Amino acid sequence: MAKALISLLLLSLAITGCARHSKIIIDPQGVDMAQYQADLAQCKQLSEQVDPKAAKGAVGGAIVGAIAGEIIGGRRSTEIGAGLGALKGGVVGGAATKRERTRVVKNCLRNRGYQILN
Repeated sequence: MAKALISLLLLSLAITGCARHSKIIIDPQGVDMAQYQADLAQCKQLSEQVDPKAAKGAVGGAIVGAIAGEIIGGRRSTEIGAGLGALKGGVVGGAATKRERTRVVKNCLRNRGYQILN
């Protein structure tokens, strides 16, 4: 059970870590693209300060899944519920982290004078 749960946690973290930021579209008119790339890199670096939520979501999901599995009945149901809950919680938490990091990058770029189109 412990190995399966750890594998599911690692899988959920891998899934959520695949894409750090959404594509950001700016109005390029009058923009020095070399400066934009430097600003974008700095803003992305700043966004890394956002606390990752995947691990917290996985733990919370495992607890809820285990409780649901216990209600359904049987040790196997509890284990499966915990594993599925951890996976779902990790994915949802990772998506929340990605959204928050993208929001930070967009705000950073806006504060530097770029017009964000999306």
